[in-house]
Amino acid sequence: MQLQSTITCPQCGGKSTETMPTNACQYFYDCRHCGAVLKPLAGDCCVFCSYGTVPCPPIQLAEETGETPCCASP
Repeated sequence: MQLQSTITCPQCGGKSTETMPTNACQYFYDCRHCGAVLKPLAGDCCVFCSYGTVPCPPIQLAEETGETPCCASP
């Protein structure tokens, strides 16, 4: 499982590599470059799934096991 993901801000294009939490989805992210507050896109569970190079750990685990992730949208 990968725990590092590079988030690209849709407003300024700035990139930051972050360590993803393993026990929760991250719903908000403050861009280190322009200060924009990023929120997940519709249908995504967290900012890493929307703007990151690697999906969050619950989604990675679900892809490996075929189970429904704990953060899946109803």
